[in-house]
Amino acid sequence: MTDVPLAEPQKSAGTATAATPATAPGGKTLLILAADHRNSLETGLYGLTGPPSPAQAARICADKLLIYQALLDAAEKLPASAQPGILIDEQYGADAIELAGRSGGAVNLSVPIEASGSEWFEFAYGDQWRRHAEFFPADHAKVLVRDNPGFDPGDRARQAEDLAEVSSWATDAGRPLILELLVPASESDKRAVGDDTARYDAEIRPGLTVAVIEYLQDHGVEPAIWKIEGLERHEDTVAVLAAAQRDGRTARCIVLGRHATHSRLDHWLKIAAPVPGFVGFAIGRSIWWDALHSHLHHRSSNDETRRRIAGQYLDFARYYLEAREATPPGHDPQPW
Repeated sequence: MTDVPLAEPQKSAGTATAATPATAPGGKTLLILAADHRNSLETGLYGLTGPPSPAQAARICADKLLIYQALLDAAEKLPASAQPGILIDEQYGADAIELAGRSGGAVNLSVPIEASGSEWFEFAYGDQWRRHAEFFPADHAKVLVRDNPGFDPGDRARQAEDLAEVSSWATDAGRPLILELLVPASESDKRAVGDDTARYDAEIRPGLTVAVIEYLQDHGVEPAIWKIEGLERHEDTVAVLAAAQRDGRTARCIVLGRHATHSRLDHWLKIAAPVPGFVGFAIGRSIWWDALHSHLHHRSSNDETRRRIAGQYLDFARYYLEAREATPPGHDPQPW
């Protein structure tokens, strides 16, 4: 666990990077603690098999507020170049949303629009989604999207149409959109790599990610930030960013966590952080899942759980900020 404030990255004389790393709006690195999980949280962590009882819902709400409190603890130790953020849902995180919205910008607030647990994009509140999306003063709206060029063309087109509606609303409402993009393997993808998930991630998913980004753009979907699954190679990271910014677009990218191991996430952050245009991360379960599991089973107190979550968050923050100052592979150092 981190006990001391993170120092600002140092730039000594005679050393340099390929280019000044791009930053999120406001000129800071955006480090989001993602806690908008609902369906996976109910079933996977709390073991629910149906709708939560009032007491169960209250416990989930309390634990989400605990996550937010841990972020506030960690935020005090971040350097000025880092912007702490929370991504959290209205269903279980309304208290944290209200507090973050009144933080005066100390905490960047993102709120999801999508229903949880759906294979294709659906609005969380049906026809009332705009009213809910505009109720809280969020800095970003967020949508989760699963897509693959090998999926059913009709389903893809219907999803893209809904996403274009959200994208247009986000622009008009002044709520920059974060699009979290998951690219699951199709059946043909699985056959091509012998059901080897690691091979799919390394060999096939990067190209499919580029294809999906371009498909959504061509259908009118223009997020401010693409929240991207981790990539294994520098050249794939560059290709994904180029797709996000093709034809003069100014979108940025952040790395999502996918409940990966610490070592896997460190690798993804190390690959992405030095690339101008990647401006941070949005990591969730890899930070707080184990801590909440221990708390749920009475193996840790509230304070111990907060310290553990804050420490995990700061570990990833330190790693990203340090990796951000590295020279990307294949680039000659240039002066600042």
